[in-house]
Amino acid sequence: MLTTLAETNLRVKKVGAIEMNTLKDVAVGQAVHVVKVHGDGPIRRRIMDMGLTKDTELYVQKVAPFGDPVEVIVRGYSLSLRKADAERIEVR
Repeated sequence: MLTTLAETNLRVKKVGAIEMNTLKDVAVGQAVHVVKVHGDGPIRRRIMDMGLTKDTELYVQKVAPFGDPVEVIVRGYSLSLRKADAERIEVR
């Protein structure tokens, strides 16, 4: 079961006793690293095929007014992600 907590302006998901920061919650101008991509087979595979694999550095360049989509710089190119996909990417 997932529950959401507000901590230091980030939404942190709690899975059991483990807290998880997602790409959806990262502020504009912040750089993070991918910890894990969550999701079912085809969805997870599509995200990973775009270059979002473990330990990849991401820079959040823009976020649309309603939070969807999120534009990140990854491996030297710009990538726009839907909010639902960004929520599947665990970052640190």
